[in-house]
Amino acid sequence: MGHEHKLEIFRGLIKFKNNITKIWGVFVLLSIITIIEVYVGITKPEFMTESRFLAMKLINWFFIILTLVKAYYITWDFMHMRDETKGLRRAVVWTAIFLICYLILILLIEGDYIYEVYKNNYVKFDF
Repeated sequence: MGHEHKLEIFRGLIKFKNNITKIWGVFVLLSIITIIEVYVGITKPEFMTESRFLAMKLINWFFIILTLVKAYYITWDFMHMRDETKGLRRAVVWTAIFLICYLILILLIEGDYIYEVYKNNYVKFDF
């Protein structure tokens, strides 16, 4: 009946003695990522706010990627997805990836449209 939990993160790079230390380790990892996000959000480095990639500023991509990393570790460790069967893990993760990609696509399309409307002062699409 006893199920062994995997006590490592970063694909076995960091190993913990028990679940309590692993929870604290993941908490520290998520805290560090959050501190980095807050620091970048406050300082707003010039190269990130002026450069663009796929119609979005680099700083926005930075926040999206770090948020996805945090979501992954919350799901993987705190929701114990690492201990589930391969089929359930894939069903949850693939669905989330599809929805996140779809939401980013909507963000890019609608955000670019609104930017063009305000920039050129005309409506590009007539819904």
